[in-house]
Amino acid sequence: MNAAEVQKLIERGLAGAQVHVASPDDTHFEAVIVAPQFEGKRMIQRHQLVYGTLGALMGREIHALSIQALTPSESAAGQG
Repeated sequence: MNAAEVQKLIERGLAGAQVHVASPDDTHFEAVIVAPQFEGKRMIQRHQLVYGTLGALMGREIHALSIQALTPSESAAGQG
């Protein structure tokens, strides 16, 4: 599993999201996700949406995932 594959899975699960994923070792990942689906959701709910796109890969191929989950308005305001 590499960063590009993780990015595609998140993009597929959160239609219309802007996603950037990086990884130094293909097991620990950092993701910045800007998605309208996050609007009105608390941070834990946003993270749960992201985890849902990755399913069983979490804890297996993906050992750690740092998430910045922003709405489009938060991203435009520079909150990320």
